[in-house]
Amino acid sequence: MIYSREEDCYIKDKPNKSLYFLYRTIPGRVILKVAISKPVSKLGGLYMNSPFSKYKIKRFIKKNKINMDDYPKIKYKSFNQFFVREIMDGKRTFKGKKTDLLSPADSKVTAYTIDENTVLNVKNSKYTIAEIIKNKKIAEEYKNGLCLVFRLSVDDYHHYHFIDDGKIIESHKIRGVLHTVNPITYKSHKVFSENAREYSILETKTFGKVIQIEVGALMVGKIKNIPSIENFKRGDEKGYFCFGGSTVIMLFKENTIKLDDDIVKNSKENIETKVKLGEHIGIKIK
Repeated sequence: MIYSREEDCYIKDKPNKSLYFLYRTIPGRVILKVAISKPVSKLGGLYMNSPFSKYKIKRFIKKNKINMDDYPKIKYKSFNQFFVREIMDGKRTFKGKKTDLLSPADSKVTAYTIDENTVLNVKNSKYTIAEIIKNKKIAEEYKNGLCLVFRLSVDDYHHYHFIDDGKIIESHKIRGVLHTVNPITYKSHKVFSENAREYSILETKTFGKVIQIEVGALMVGKIKNIPSIENFKRGDEKGYFCFGGSTVIMLFKENTIKLDDDIVKNSKENIETKVKLGEHIGIKIK
């Protein structure tokens, strides 16, 4: 369920039977393994980048009720070009005090306190904090801190930005893995799949050392971080996702930020809060 700040109402997500079949049944997992193979993925990518795919755009906009007033009125040459569209100047801004925490993306956000029992369900895969960055030592530094999960759906603007001035200390790429569809694995309730993801350790001026993780969808949602960024300013673009809903995760150390009350309340009830890029979501703890 999603809580919309703009409309002050709750929106129920419709259950997706296709996703349930693909991720939660043995036949579906077999099909999924074929679907994400390199030849099939490459073929799908070629189609999405071709002029033939542009005929999907109008129906996609209507189905997902996308407000195109936020975007330049241009003729897109392919569906992918439309999906990674730039937003118009002034439609998303980073305003307020330097101590304000602003959203890095258009998304639905959920907050978690970080401990050894924290499990994130991201794009139909389950991870602990240590598993998602594959580094127990670094994860330990964020114990008792806050993890913010920003879920981007297909109707969102798919670029993500930096929340503060600072510099990138280090970056890592983790390739996605699809595990066996053996029934023994299925019944074990372990992770079925691991999504491709990238994470950066950011030394920020206001919030200290923050980890930002971009997670791609299993078959789609490729991560495109802007190369060669070392120093950045608040509001600068960090990158974008290609076709598919994707996720940005941010880790903050203990006693660093205080979130807005509605996000805290909703998260405790497993309700996502809808936010826009640059929208106020919290403050730095003094």
